Amino acid sequence: MEEAAGRVGLGRAVSARQRILDASFGLFALRGIRDVGVDELVEASGVAKATFYKHFHAKDDLALALLGRWYEERSAAIEAAVARHRGEEMPALLAVFDVFEDWFRHGTVEVSSFLHVLIEMGPDHPLGRASMDYLARTRDQLAALAREAGLEDPEGFAWSCHILLKGAIVAAAEGDTHAAERARRMAALLAEDSRPQP
Repeated sequence: MEEAAGRVGLGRAVSARQRILDASFGLFALRGIRDVGVDELVEASGVAKATFYKHFHAKDDLALALLGRWYEERSAAIEAAVARHRGEEMPALLAVFDVFEDWFRHGTVEVSSFLHVLIEMGPDHPLGRASMDYLARTRDQLAALAREAGLEDPEGFAWSCHILLKGAIVAAAEGDTHAAERARRMAALLAEDSRPQP
């Protein structure tokens, strides 16, 4: 039976939990949490309903796991982009825009997932609160880069930069293929304005 054997990828069996996560990843990112039902998730992942509930007691538990996965991927992509520019003060600070530009170009739906979940579920829902927490962690990454670059008020710069990123996400969804570059140019001006005055 397929469920017992697991699907094989790159020479190894994929666990039922991983298949559920993989199947739900795109569905939630494209359509939201509320629009996707457990029966559809079960069918898409090829597991029995009992197996689904063995790994995730409720759909919200699965969504929380995916938010964590989305954050890990976003954080790793930002760190990798920054590492490519280490030693180049301004490019390292603005490397996050390279990541978003790449995601926009490839139509990566997960780029806006935290905003979608926050808006869909609201700030008082556990998934909304989790989304806000992951967005705050991204701001922490930006503030750390601003501190490394010697900017005044790194937390303020991180909030401003994050506003530009969120605006770029909306602009890209509207079809602006240059959204990340436009936001990067504004962030560069903010960074210059935030440098200590001699």
